[in-house]
Amino acid sequence: MSSLIAEDELVHEAGFVWLEDTGTLDYVRQSLDRLPTRRGRPAYHRDGRMVGYALLRPEAKPSRSSGTFRRRVFWLLPHDRDTAPDGLYATGAPAEAVDPRTLAPGSKGRKTERSKGMLV
Repeated sequence: MSSLIAEDELVHEAGFVWLEDTGTLDYVRQSLDRLPTRRGRPAYHRDGRMVGYALLRPEAKPSRSSGTFRRRVFWLLPHDRDTAPDGLYATGAPAEAVDPRTLAPGSKGRKTERSKGMLV
């Protein structure tokens, strides 16, 4: 969940790769995934679709135990507001959702009135 991501876990982010135009999205879900590389498009194993992902700087070190890197992945599920505007999240937003306009490398982002579906 977004609230469980600490800013110090994001210090090695170099940037994001967006697979969709986030200007049309009220929110994206984010998670901190264990991935085998610092860069490149990660495999995606959730329902729904990947919207973007983080790239890490060269000085990012892998986990000693697993050899993986913790990188953010941004995604949406089939019942999210962008595809089901009158559905479960017509108002409100999932716990791990943030407004993509508030995201920057090294910053976990936040919910806004827009991401909560409170703007008309």
